[in-house]
Amino acid sequence: MTILSIDTSNQTLGLALVEGKTIIAEHITYLQKNHSVRAMPGIERLLQDANKSPSEVKKIVVANGPGSYTGVRIGVTIAKTFAWSLQIPVVPVSSLKVLAANGRYFAGKICPLFDARRGQVYTGLYQYEDEKLLTIEEDQNVLMKDWLEQLKKENMPVLFLGHDVSVYQDEIQEALGEKACFGQEGLSSPRPSELAFLGKDVDPESTHTLVPNYIRLAEAEAKWLKRQQK
Repeated sequence: MTILSIDTSNQTLGLALVEGKTIIAEHITYLQKNHSVRAMPGIERLLQDANKSPSEVKKIVVANGPGSYTGVRIGVTIAKTFAWSLQIPVVPVSSLKVLAANGRYFAGKICPLFDARRGQVYTGLYQYEDEKLLTIEEDQNVLMKDWLEQLKKENMPVLFLGHDVSVYQDEIQEALGEKACFGQEGLSSPRPSELAFLGKDVDPESTHTLVPNYIRLAEAEAKWLKRQQK
């Protein structure tokens, strides 16, 4: 079964085609350019390079957040459009879980994170057991200082992954000491092929009801709701 994976949830644009355990094609860029302009041409080139037609794709896997509000919407919208037009299943996967998959060979807990500004992060806690990536702490939006207090209780090393780790590296090191490990730069970008594999055996969601997982409301939405409550 040919699976197309799409990740536009953060600055990384990731697209991949996989069949079984084989990566057919993969496209990754980390550029400050609009995903809405580049994602569809990227998918078209990916299919052309792999000599595949859209009708040969049998499943879509999409990173559905958290991350950039606009980026998450772009990826989910493209995935739903493909799934509806081709009448194929679509599976959402946490954007943080995709990043955590880069820690496959780490003997400890894995902490992917995205900066959410004002001292907050999007993060969760994961661990590999028997080659399966398990969720230890669900994805959340939390103050970094509170998250580090929670991680201090862990009885094993914690691997931090993501381009935004550098924003908090000194704070992490001070809080966790030797338990803090930091992934090399090559592990900071989520792999769209890992996204495809993570969603490969997951039951699909309804194309019409699938929505982004922002975890928190956009600031404009929060202010609007507050005005309505008043």
